[in-house]
Amino acid sequence: MATVELRFSALPEHVRTARLVAAAVARRAGVDEAVLDEVRLAVGEACTRAVGLHQNGGISAPVKVLLIEEEKQFSIEVGDEAPRSVPGERAPGNGSGDPEAEADEDEMGLAVISGLVDDVEVSAGEHGGLIRMTWPTTPPTVLA
Repeated sequence: MATVELRFSALPEHVRTARLVAAAVARRAGVDEAVLDEVRLAVGEACTRAVGLHQNGGISAPVKVLLIEEEKQFSIEVGDEAPRSVPGERAPGNGSGDPEAEADEDEMGLAVISGLVDDVEVSAGEHGGLIRMTWPTTPPTVLA
């Protein structure tokens, strides 16, 4: 199992780099060429979401992306450190926006990711959240 870890400051300009790295590692891992655009879009959406959560919460910690190559699958985990609170309560931070608008934007981002990725898991708690997306891989063909 090979893993690439990418950490970047929560700035929108770094999302593009994360997308490019994810697509390159996915290609090398054996993800079907026809699916690479979906990988790029899903990673971009997940990273944009994490950046937004960090910026809205005043969190200076980096966004973390793990690219995990396993025997028959390739997974990408995008983690944030934005605490989630009990429904109806605001999480601590200096979020300056409308909480309902932020929640709607968050749900839209998750809907886009779910539409792009068949195997997606979302978890969140008081120490942050994680989106794990998984794609099947095909073993490289060996030419004789």
